[in-house]
Amino acid sequence: MIEFFVQGIQNGIQNMTWLEVIGVVFGITSVFFSIRKSIWVYPTGIISVVVYIYICYKFKLYADMGINTYYFIMSIYGWYVWSRRDPNDPAHHTPVTINSTKENIISILMTGLFWVTIVMILSLTDSDVVYYDAFTSSVAMTGMYLMAKKKVENWIAWIITDLASVPLYIHKELAFTAFQYLVFLIMAVVGLIEWIKTYKKEHNYESQ
Repeated sequence: MIEFFVQGIQNGIQNMTWLEVIGVVFGITSVFFSIRKSIWVYPTGIISVVVYIYICYKFKLYADMGINTYYFIMSIYGWYVWSRRDPNDPAHHTPVTINSTKENIISILMTGLFWVTIVMILSLTDSDVVYYDAFTSSVAMTGMYLMAKKKVENWIAWIITDLASVPLYIHKELAFTAFQYLVFLIMAVVGLIEWIKTYKKEHNYESQ
């Protein structure tokens, strides 16, 4: 197992390109803005996903290529949602909220539907990581949807995605990208804590 990680990292460093570096830098910048609940999460994120659509195609990570296309679409949608004003308080943007039990069930079912669909599609390709790639992609798709809705649970989805993505990208010899997901993991934990604080602050304010 240790040899797998070491060899994958060594090969990844040798194969690293400036395009991958650009995608990683903008990806990390996007997550930073997401933690701060800044709308700049979307323009910076769009640059990163466009870069990774190409990278994933090149390395036969077709589900991840599709997920980045989905990220692009959801970034446009999220940009719109985040820029809207609260109709009950025009001075404030859409607030951070937490899923209800029903919304959590829907999120889980949504992830399962994404996974089955992606597995079926990947089975028609030459992907060598069908189920694994489908898992990281399906959880990330749900996470992106929840982030666009400004739901606290989006960070839980990202934590799961990041944990699973590190070994996947090491396997594909994309060391810098694997490092990016390790950074994402740390940032996702920070984001979860910060968004919970924000939710409690807004909730307490509204109940007064």
